[in-house]
Amino acid sequence: MADGERLPVSFPLVFLLRLLVSLQNIRVVLVNTSHAGNIGGAARAMKNMGLSRLVLVDPEDFPSPDAVARASGATDILDSAQVVATLEEALVGCSLVLGTSARDRRIPWPLLDPRECAAVSVEQAAAGSDVALVFGREYAGLTNEELQRCQYHVHIPSDPQFSSLNLAAAVQVLTYEVRMAWLAAEGRPTKVEKLETTAMLDAQPVTVDELENYFGHLEQTLVDIGFLDPAKPRHLMPRLRRLYGRSGISKLEMNILRGILTETQKAARGEPHKRRSD
Repeated sequence: MADGERLPVSFPLVFLLRLLVSLQNIRVVLVNTSHAGNIGGAARAMKNMGLSRLVLVDPEDFPSPDAVARASGATDILDSAQVVATLEEALVGCSLVLGTSARDRRIPWPLLDPRECAAVSVEQAAAGSDVALVFGREYAGLTNEELQRCQYHVHIPSDPQFSSLNLAAAVQVLTYEVRMAWLAAEGRPTKVEKLETTAMLDAQPVTVDELENYFGHLEQTLVDIGFLDPAKPRHLMPRLRRLYGRSGISKLEMNILRGILTETQKAARGEPHKRRSD
């Protein structure tokens, strides 16, 4: 192989690399933001969802201590933010531009909701294209001229009775949907269970024999407290079996239930029983 000649790269590897960098291909553009705190809040929302490219078009107050305070640790997003004078400069290199709009416009335009916006953004970004999510001024949004520079308009379906969203909140909504679409594209889980020290027990289902022992304990406890008359059971235990059968009880949950029954029996007999201090 000649010096400098590149090894061939397989399509799956190329696709994987594109997915891995896709979020870096999506930039958030804030136009003429008046409150520095909203810039910081937007930076925090972006970092929460894995985005890092922030472009500010003619901000009224930036850099600012208020932006740093609201960023709550996302100062790296602020430090690397690109400040430009016009929207045209902010969109250089972008193949897809989506502009947020809260108002009905005279000229009909392709309209997406946040989830649709995220899907098309991640799809384009994964293909190697640069994508811009454009947000307007706090008090007036984007002008008609600015919106006409966007291929799609994005509307967040908030309650019509109180539809005005804070700028940083709007950024959070769209970047959250982008994150969810990106996780789905990568085949990653969208929820992660928090593990306790007893996680193994909590994950293991009870066995049939453990469940039978529990039903015996439960029945005896119900008799002890006078809730069940053995002479007239009235299908109580079959109904309880059906109830528990739908629950999918774990070993940890079974231990809790058995402990409750044991302490209930002690109380019914007048014996000392445990009291939780918490």
